[in-house]
Amino acid sequence: MTEQAKVPEIRFAGFTDPWEQRKFSNLTDRVSMQSSDPDLPQVEYEDIVSGEGTLNKDLRDKEGGKTGIKFYAGDVLYGKLRPYLMNWLYPQFNGVAVGDFWVLRATECDSSFLYRLVQTDSFQRLANVSSGSKMPRADWNLISQSFFAVPADYAEQRVIAKSLAELDDLITLHQRKYDKLVVFKKSMLEKMFPKDGESVPEIRFAGFTDPWEQRKLGDVASSFDYGLNAAATEYDGQNKYLRITDIDDETHEFSKSDLTTPLADLAMSADYLLKEGDLLFARTGASVGKTYLYRQFDGMVYFAGFLIRARIGEGADPEFAYQATLTDAYKKYVAITSQRSGQPGVNAQEYADYQLMLPSKTEQQQIGMTLRSLDDLITLHQRKLELLQNIKKSLLDKMFV
Repeated sequence: MTEQAKVPEIRFAGFTDPWEQRKFSNLTDRVSMQSSDPDLPQVEYEDIVSGEGTLNKDLRDKEGGKTGIKFYAGDVLYGKLRPYLMNWLYPQFNGVAVGDFWVLRATECDSSFLYRLVQTDSFQRLANVSSGSKMPRADWNLISQSFFAVPADYAEQRVIAKSLAELDDLITLHQRKYDKLVVFKKSMLEKMFPKDGESVPEIRFAGFTDPWEQRKLGDVASSFDYGLNAAATEYDGQNKYLRITDIDDETHEFSKSDLTTPLADLAMSADYLLKEGDLLFARTGASVGKTYLYRQFDGMVYFAGFLIRARIGEGADPEFAYQATLTDAYKKYVAITSQRSGQPGVNAQEYADYQLMLPSKTEQQQIGMTLRSLDDLITLHQRKLELLQNIKKSLLDKMFV
């Protein structure tokens, strides 16, 4: 290792000494004292948000009494079972770790720094060199004898840990905002569409009083068409190919991380080119029922064979029709209709037979625009969250050797 490699790429001002190579077993003790104290909070795998190091519930609501490893505030919990799940926690309370955890107690480093060290790629790579395929576990013999670069100055360790903790707090804040918006959107979907057996929704814009009418989707779509039966090839920079897997499961947007172009004579494939307001449905497999509404900013997009296109007519608002496919009523219809002896599936006629409640087109547009604005806000927070997570990953790479 060169002298230059003994310091991280990013470093706080005032620290200049080279980092030291330290054996992991010299940095921490692996605690193994058992406890089943019912008065102590118990941490299990399912209580930790993967990769975030936060709890997803109030541990006081859980029943105690299970046997595990007793830990104290400031110990580091690391999930050794399937380490790729990134189950780690830096508790500021005493408790019991139930399940496949290492409880690490810092000895020759700051505990907050140790917590950040186990999140680095260098540690994770070693932790995932594990035995077993179905139930892989990190190998303590390998980890404990491995060397990691550590700043000798505890002050530098603490300032690194503190900066990453502040970033974690910011990530948690944005995650909570995102989660609240997702819950709010779900609530609005329930209240802006009529419940079963009712002709008006719970929440309605002022000025609209007429009852909604039940119509088949086929009544408001001018056509239903199956997609292009062609293989995908390297993206040509202009003509995009949309397959089921390219529709994001959460946002229902066109995920452009792996763009392709259809391997076909595109001059003869104009019928498969999407237009503004086209609504696509996944027709088979685990994603059956998933929908996507084409928008012009997605560019020139051809849709693939396992998708069905509904071309929404002039009498209906495409955004409203799309939002209706996010409701529980639609999901229930797909769950029932898609039952097959083999792969689940819904064909074009079955989608056309789906019955939805429709108000006037003006009211449809109001509802569609409102829900679309919520979707845009959710996407904005999701992108901010992803950006912060990427910044943290980059800092873990550059603030450690």
